[in-house]
Amino acid sequence: MPKPISAAEARPLPQAMRVVVVTMDSHLASATERANKALSHSIPGLRLTVHAAAEWGDNEQALERCKADIAQGDIVICSMLFMEDHFLPILPALKARRPHCDAMVCAMSATEVTSLTRMGKLDMATPATGAMAFLKRLRGKPPGAAGAATGGKTTAGAQQMKTLRMLPKILRFIPGTAQDLRAYFLTLQYWLAGSEQNIANMVSFLVDRYAGGTRSTLRGAIKAQAPVEYPEVGVYHPRMSHPSAVGLMSATTDALPLVATTGKRGTVGLLLMRSYLLANNADHYNGVITAMEARGLCVIPAFSTGLDVRPAIDAYFIKEGRPVIDALVSLTGFSLVGGPAYNDAKAAEDILSQLDVPYIASHPVEFQTLDQWGGSSRGLLPVESTIMVAIPELDGATGSMVFGGRGSASHISCTGCSHACTFTNTADSHDMHSCIERADMLSARIGRLVDLRRSERAERKIAAIVFNFPPNAGATGTAAFLSVFESLYNTMKAMAREGYTVQVPASVDELRERIITGNAARFGAMANVHARILTDDHVRREKYLGEIEAQWGPAPGKQQSDGSSIFVLGERFGNVFVGIQPAFGYEGDPMRLLFEKGFAPTHAFSAFYRWLREDFGANAVL
Repeated sequence: MPKPISAAEARPLPQAMRVVVVTMDSHLASATERANKALSHSIPGLRLTVHAAAEWGDNEQALERCKADIAQGDIVICSMLFMEDHFLPILPALKARRPHCDAMVCAMSATEVTSLTRMGKLDMATPATGAMAFLKRLRGKPPGAAGAATGGKTTAGAQQMKTLRMLPKILRFIPGTAQDLRAYFLTLQYWLAGSEQNIANMVSFLVDRYAGGTRSTLRGAIKAQAPVEYPEVGVYHPRMSHPSAVGLMSATTDALPLVATTGKRGTVGLLLMRSYLLANNADHYNGVITAMEARGLCVIPAFSTGLDVRPAIDAYFIKEGRPVIDALVSLTGFSLVGGPAYNDAKAAEDILSQLDVPYIASHPVEFQTLDQWGGSSRGLLPVESTIMVAIPELDGATGSMVFGGRGSASHISCTGCSHACTFTNTADSHDMHSCIERADMLSARIGRLVDLRRSERAERKIAAIVFNFPPNAGATGTAAFLSVFESLYNTMKAMAREGYTVQVPASVDELRERIITGNAARFGAMANVHARILTDDHVRREKYLGEIEAQWGPAPGKQQSDGSSIFVLGERFGNVFVGIQPAFGYEGDPMRLLFEKGFAPTHAFSAFYRWLREDFGANAVL
């Protein structure tokens, strides 16, 4: 007779597990969405959402959605919330939810946010005693101090990452609060190596350890793998397939494909954000890399952990104390040392002095979409101008320009240029894209800088431009408290001594006479006419003819024209051309000169600079 078997005790089904991630930007959004799908079977009822503080500025609904998710979040994770505009709007919601959620993990943020961390027995709102004192180890020395103490070979970021990897191994054997502190450090490891796999394991780890209430049945039901380690300093390429590579990343330049190393014009060092590469959200970088390679440039796209790129520069751009690149381009949008929160301009100056190559800081639009930027009369937002333009300029960066950004969820066509991109192939509206026109323009500029650096001085063509304001008033080459022609004359003599091909006039007076008088009377012009651009030639070559004619009438216009051609005013002295910039056209209306939005140049203005670029072939313009 079979023995009676009691019915198994029914286990209550777990409630929905709501995990909320709040961070500065959306670079991890698509990776998190993929992680959510991967975890849907192992964590029933999981709802993993990401909110980017960068979207709140012009989207009140996005902020309200974030607050609503925080109010219901079981595990709340906050990172990179250091700007008041980003954390103050949600700080009350975080404080209100803190006592009721299973865990709240706040890292790399303002003190007001970080102190809200509560994970089991770990409460960062209490004084740092016992195991909590370990957190001070990550503070390190003041910015720049670590590098100064070790000759610049070991950065504070590298020291902190080493400590971060070491502490969980030590804390593993210490009971009590130390185990929650260990969980905090492991969460940081997952986050800082934020691939899809690490995000999924981070969520699994936190749910397995901190799920509470009816959700506690999830504990032990899932197994989180240790953080996957990726190169902390390395190179990247979208077509990398070398055996030593981890995905599209490698610690050695040998893994770069041939297309990146066979360019004939010169070599460009690119600095990338490791976090975007790990999240597989690097289309904006890919567009720039492809555009540069198409122009015959060798490209070394490099990255380093954190917001100090000096390790990448030391590893890949300097060999035996000499630079192996002809130009340095940062695509991070941040300063070289310090990122958005601070910058160490002195440390940046030291490493740039070692390179002694042109340094250009380009950036994506992080706090708006590409179509918002393209359709805006303002362009960059104030925070973008500060973080991505002004602060890098303190390091010595020049030529700041946009090269990419996020697409729009509504697939609105971007009106920033004639391509009218809609990004219809976007898998996620938070994914980054390169701006085709801007990436090509950036590549063209870098190519010309490389050509200039590699050319012989005697072959270089230089254009020196003087102003004539107000026009028709004998003001050519004048400026308040400046001796323009004397300065120009001394510059030309110095260039001749340095090996440039310059035919220096006998005196300053001769220089002035040849530029201002010359053949001016014969053409009825304000100064010497060096070249004439025929109307048909101008019409054929002017890319923006429609916009110019809409403002200034049919070509060749009335400024610097005889009705059949456009005058290029100035004189050539060997490989140096001294030109007079044409008027803007609004000189008689100063308010319009200040506030005219479209500001289409005159036919003469546009033709003048096209002539410098394409006909004279200037390598540099002063």
